[in-house]
Amino acid sequence: MNTSPLLQCNDVRKAFPKPDGAELLVLEGMNLELREGQIVGLLGRSGSGKSTLLRLIAGLAEPTAGHLRYLGQPICGPAPGIAMVFQSFALFPWLTVFENVALGLEAQRMPRADIRKRSLAAIDLIGLDGFESAYPRELSGGMRQRVGFARALVVHPNILLMDEPFSALDVLTAETLRTDFLDLWGEGRMPIKGVILVTHNIEEAVLMCDRILVFGSNPGRILSEIKVSLPQPRNRLEPNFRELVERIYVEMTARPQGGASARQERFPGLGIGSQLPQVSSNLLAGLMETVAAAPFNGTADLPKIASDLQMEIDELFPVAETLQMLRFAELEGGDLKLTEEGLAFAHAALDERKRIFSRHLLTYVPLAAHIRRVLDERASHSARKSRFIDELEDFMSEEAADQTLRAVLRWARYAEAFAYDDENAMFSLENPT
Repeated sequence: MNTSPLLQCNDVRKAFPKPDGAELLVLEGMNLELREGQIVGLLGRSGSGKSTLLRLIAGLAEPTAGHLRYLGQPICGPAPGIAMVFQSFALFPWLTVFENVALGLEAQRMPRADIRKRSLAAIDLIGLDGFESAYPRELSGGMRQRVGFARALVVHPNILLMDEPFSALDVLTAETLRTDFLDLWGEGRMPIKGVILVTHNIEEAVLMCDRILVFGSNPGRILSEIKVSLPQPRNRLEPNFRELVERIYVEMTARPQGGASARQERFPGLGIGSQLPQVSSNLLAGLMETVAAAPFNGTADLPKIASDLQMEIDELFPVAETLQMLRFAELEGGDLKLTEEGLAFAHAALDERKRIFSRHLLTYVPLAAHIRRVLDERASHSARKSRFIDELEDFMSEEAADQTLRAVLRWARYAEAFAYDDENAMFSLENPT
């Protein structure tokens, strides 16, 4: 086995220009290596820059700073030895399975006989023999994703990039496809030497990867690297497997060290200009009720909650962190512990819940307090949406400003803190309709 790295990323940074001339920093200080025989997982929530890094490695975008090398050579565009499988199936609906798979070889101007031989071999390898003449509309989601794998494998890449390839599938289909992929990889039947897998599923990362890079957000960066030495095939129920899952939850909920910036990250949402998560009051109330009840009784292990509620980190973490922002819970060390007010909310009747929620919303979410203060001070007790959008756009994009305003509005409506008339784009202290 070649000991030289297949891929090297050194101090990679990626930023996008903003309309005001500033830049949106997406990735910073990104360092990683991929060696032959490895599956490396990039684990983190949406928005942490995982897919952006994958596009840089694939040569579909250029870094703002830093260096990417494939087999020792700089990546200056799509490299012939790097292929990608996407989250969406990304098939051409007017082409058959065979034609979709053969497309990459045709672009290489390979002889027709070789295209046919290699395409049929890839289709057979991935378990779609007999479906060569079928169109994507005739296939299930799992079968369409198999076509995506075959299309990537047919060009015999050294590196296979996988961008959440199982997330669009139902649980059983995803599990079958993961198992088949790992069997083919373990048997050495696939013409690839290394894999980079982007995922936000912690168990998937532990199940498939040899190394896991845990990503943080704003900007995307590597928080830690975890080596997985468990032999394949891996069993989710084994204690060593569960310990690794627990360790990753602890890594992802650890409090940053130091001063105001640590406080800012510990309680996301501080400051009027902070983007707010899209979490409904129903989810917040439901999670508090779940943690307050037996067997948790106020303190719950996040992996246990995720398993019981069948939630992935992209679903669970925003809810848990919003409870922390509102001071209804503490989140640390892989555990979610309700505060006294969180417990009081969970055990209260509806009207009392609204009063508790309103008090915390206006105390701990500055944007909500700002909107309420403006409405209180005006004689009409009303204000146009554009007034607040303009303020938020000093800190974020127009789309993010709209999403943030809608997030705080959902909570305010539940708390009866203020109302909004969408037809007139007007905030008020009571529903104008």
